[in-house]
Amino acid sequence: METTKAPDDTLSEALHFDPIDWQQLQLLAQLTPAQRTLAMIRAAEFVRAGLRGTFRRRFPELSDEQINMKVLAHLTPLRGYKP
Repeated sequence: METTKAPDDTLSEALHFDPIDWQQLQLLAQLTPAQRTLAMIRAAEFVRAGLRGTFRRRFPELSDEQINMKVLAHLTPLRGYKP
């Protein structure tokens, strides 16, 4: 007789996370709230810049405004915008 796995068991096998970077956590814990916020803003801008560059390579014919709309559409659900 075969045993069936509970849904939670299947889910835990499917998810694989990177190991915790304890040194990074310690560095972030030493920052003030304002410094942590600034680090978060810089990381978010880094992601947006990477997306902008990727879209610019894939769609060289699009204007800056159109590229920015593609980035926004990728990062957030936009109502009424159809790419």
